[in-house]
Amino acid sequence: MAYELFARFYDDVMDDPRRRGARVLDWITTFRPDARSLLELGCGTGAILNQLGSIPSLTGLDRSAEMLALASSKVPGARLLRGDMASFALGVRFDVIVSVFDTVNHLLDFEAWQSMFEAVHEHLDRDGLFIFDVNTVAELRRLGGEQPWTYDFDGNVAIMDVSYENDGVSLWDIRIFEHLDGARYVLHHEQIGELAVPLARIREALDARFQLLDEIGEDGGPADEHSIKVHFAYRRRR
Repeated sequence: MAYELFARFYDDVMDDPRRRGARVLDWITTFRPDARSLLELGCGTGAILNQLGSIPSLTGLDRSAEMLALASSKVPGARLLRGDMASFALGVRFDVIVSVFDTVNHLLDFEAWQSMFEAVHEHLDRDGLFIFDVNTVAELRRLGGEQPWTYDFDGNVAIMDVSYENDGVSLWDIRIFEHLDGARYVLHHEQIGELAVPLARIREALDARFQLLDEIGEDGGPADEHSIKVHFAYRRRR
């Protein structure tokens, strides 16, 4: 399962979560200021939940036990559940459901996206918000054409190489060289996939159950197929 090896290095090589958490809170303030409960799908290490402490009741769902173990120490007040974001049944509704850091892209066939959208609709309260972001087709294709990139952190080295296939699936090849002592390193190797989906197909899949409230590119401007990421805010249709 993905992130078994990568989990404890995840926060060191990912973007600063504060900006993404702030965007989520801005949309909640604008569209659902009375929100009392929130579910994050693919909560990972809890980096985003940790930014959302103004919401009284926080729940995180993730497939990775290693990620959830890290989240439990970061957001001890949250309810953390192990499960599949493509098919979950929690028996409770939420005012807000979020999924950020292009987590949705990790579902590698679009039927799984549609299944997740259905589950989100079933778990949202009346007029509930669904906030998520995706890597675009253009961005994943661009990353697939780049040379591998390297991060140095805490004496360790991470090398990431993205390949893009014609079926829209990109493969993220991640190698972490963990520095132990002296000149000794241990290699941790993991491969993680992402599916690129055209924005029109995403909007079409959501239209019957959700009302689009806002969508923006990574820079905060208008979103289109050439954006790096697209951030969506939807409201559950009654």
